[in-house]
Amino acid sequence: MENCTNGALVLDNEEPPSSRSNLNAVTSLYRFCSTSTAENPRTKDFRKTFFPGVSQAEWNNYHWQLANRITKLEQLKKYLDLTEDEKAALEENGAKFPFAITPYYLSLLNLKDQDSELRKTVIPTIQESIIGKGESADPLNEDGTSPVPGICHRYPDRVLFITTSFCSTYCRYCTRSRMVGGHTQNLLGQWEGAIDYIRKTPQIRDVIISGGDPLTLSDDKIDYLLNALTSIEHVDMVRIGTKVPMVLPQRITPNLIRIFKKYKPLFMSIHCTHPDELTPECARACNAIADAGVVMGSQTVLLKGVNDKVETLTALFQGLLKIRIKPYYLFQCDPIIGSAHFRTTVEKGKEMIFGIRGVTSGYAVPQYVIDCPGGGGKVPILPQYEIKRDSENLYLRNYENKIFRYPDEER
Repeated sequence: MENCTNGALVLDNEEPPSSRSNLNAVTSLYRFCSTSTAENPRTKDFRKTFFPGVSQAEWNNYHWQLANRITKLEQLKKYLDLTEDEKAALEENGAKFPFAITPYYLSLLNLKDQDSELRKTVIPTIQESIIGKGESADPLNEDGTSPVPGICHRYPDRVLFITTSFCSTYCRYCTRSRMVGGHTQNLLGQWEGAIDYIRKTPQIRDVIISGGDPLTLSDDKIDYLLNALTSIEHVDMVRIGTKVPMVLPQRITPNLIRIFKKYKPLFMSIHCTHPDELTPECARACNAIADAGVVMGSQTVLLKGVNDKVETLTALFQGLLKIRIKPYYLFQCDPIIGSAHFRTTVEKGKEMIFGIRGVTSGYAVPQYVIDCPGGGGKVPILPQYEIKRDSENLYLRNYENKIFRYPDEER
């Protein structure tokens, strides 16, 4: 299986190959994948119902998944009974933020429930056309902190390297909806200038490879990026930001794992939303990444009606630990244009953290943060644990709402 996953996919704005273009070369790989773990029951039923002529080897081929993404209203009607709001939004597809979903990720949705959680995160509604107070196309001012194309340099010692505008599945609350899905020029041409900026800026010790989703790039391009960045003497660590293990776990192939093993330390920030994403396929992918020595942390966006319940987040964060992902950040939803229907209050976020802490292990509790509009960076938000203090003690509230004294004399 040494060369079974070397097909070049995906360049920005490039059409994926035909569904069978690489099948012969990867048959042995996907036979291995299909026997190494059980298939998610919901996915199995979906595949047999809607793709009865597609073999399991094809289904587990990430090239096939990308080539068969659902991107149009007429396609989606085959699988879902759409609401009027969803139809109205999809009829405008192309004029606004694009729509795309892999067959695998579509299989995780509750197709019969129009109010199901994952459905809200990927199926557009007409509410996206409403511009709320304080919303903007670039709420974090990434463009304003970009010294060269492809680089966002906000913190002194780290940079965000935007390598592609392509994602296999588009989240409706994406903070980069202004640029993903082919809304910009080909970003590959910016790479050398971005790498040169990092090379000439010695205070940079941490590089976050992001997009779009960088794991949709070809193996050769991922290898090139990791080699180029880790070869810079002052770069101590490289991170990859991705949602691929949740939406396209088939992409985590043995050859990609071999690439990851070459570079240490390597970190991965995995975007996850809901416990329904934690399937056997996802677990296999994440455990393979962990076995390669990659340190994984999660990034979750708090979303109204999706994951804004203590029980939901507890199940998600505990489930992530089982597949060796440390819950890292719980983000307040950025005020991107058309996101008001997703955003909870900040008090709701504090309620979530207070509800989680104490009823599960500390490893399962992420930091709740707001990425400040205008480019101010991430600020942690905490429930009120410090109640008061006097000349001798600090008074603290625990997860049971009990008050305790800690000796802390004024000096």
